[in-house]
Amino acid sequence: MSSILDKKLNKDDEILDSALRPKKWADYVGQDKIKENIRIIITAAKQRGQSPDHLLLYGNSGLGKTTLAQLVALEMGKEIKISSGPAIERAGDLAAILTNLNEGDVLFLDEIHRISRTIEEYLYPAMEDYKLNLILGKGPMARTMELKLPKFTLIGATTKPGSLSAPLRNRFGATFQLNFYTTDDVEKIIARSANLLNIKINPEAIKIIARRSRFTPRVANRLLRRVRDFAEVKPFDTAQGKGTITKEIAEYALEQLEVDHMGLEPGDKNILLALINKFNGGPVGLQTLSAAAMEEEDTILDIYEPYLMQMGFLERTPRGRVASRLAYEHLGLLHMRNQNQLI
Repeated sequence: MSSILDKKLNKDDEILDSALRPKKWADYVGQDKIKENIRIIITAAKQRGQSPDHLLLYGNSGLGKTTLAQLVALEMGKEIKISSGPAIERAGDLAAILTNLNEGDVLFLDEIHRISRTIEEYLYPAMEDYKLNLILGKGPMARTMELKLPKFTLIGATTKPGSLSAPLRNRFGATFQLNFYTTDDVEKIIARSANLLNIKINPEAIKIIARRSRFTPRVANRLLRRVRDFAEVKPFDTAQGKGTITKEIAEYALEQLEVDHMGLEPGDKNILLALINKFNGGPVGLQTLSAAAMEEEDTILDIYEPYLMQMGFLERTPRGRVASRLAYEHLGLLHMRNQNQLI
């Protein structure tokens, strides 16, 4: 069974994720301060007849960075072009994207931290002066060609702001960090998604799914769809009607999906158990932990670690990762300070 946290979606999930994205500001739940600040930036730019400043959004995967970018374009009444750092391998790729923009359009670059340093050099004048300097040919026959670009707004998204070079980071007019959502906000998102997908769900079931959604809208929507599958195939209470998600079905489905009451998946527990059983709770370096847990370093950093730290199960120290007392208690293990002393 694939993980609810997998970054790669199948085609049907991609279509559903797109359909569930808010199409107006009023439908975007959470991140209130960021929404307010971005709307002020947009309103001021519209009053001046200009494009908004370039924006940098950072935060964990699934918190709504792409949705915010789409809402910016919608608010401006402009088109949005979407690409990603890894997709831009050559200067020609960047030129093709930028020259196809219209005046005032929004360019959204996901995983912008993965843009190569060479591409960054071409991006700087595009962001500042709206021009692109291309070098044609090689050696003595090489010549420079300057392309004028329409004024546009670049919105960069990243899960690793520290991986951006300082020159690139400094060229953004505003930087916003998206935080984990509150449980109340996740409940509102689930209720909205259920309505859009025509899913019948009880309030108690909404609360159960929300508590296990890792404070992340994308995870909440994926859990909702998976629980719906169980409701349609294994209805417990025919009085509720086939397909209705009840408290009992939600609990059963999440148990079958191996998502516990704190939102931890087998991958989370595997990392904590490797840390506890093989390294006495740590501290241990990321590379060593990655090998012991048989997970890629980036997977631990981007997917598992942020939530484990948010919940207080994992601590990062100068010497490495450490499992907290809460991790031991959650896994039903004794907490040991060292080999000979129980706490």
